[in-house]
Amino acid sequence: MTRWEYMTTPLLIHNTAAILNNWGAQGWELVQVVPGPEGGLVGYFKRPVGGGADNNAGLRAAAQAAQQFEEA
Repeated sequence: MTRWEYMTTPLLIHNTAAILNNWGAQGWELVQVVPGPEGGLVGYFKRPVGGGADNNAGLRAAAQAAQQFEEA
């Protein structure tokens, strides 16, 4: 059975393609886009767990996305 890890990130309207391409290059698949609680959009992503992948990669990726969102 495939095990999945999940991640959410804000999608900045002026930079959506770059954000999606960045997560896709790291193996994340966009599952859904929903309105954020404070406006804007939030992307929900998933990717398979394992296969030699770094177990903390998802946490680091989410932290990086949060930092980018705060700087925007």
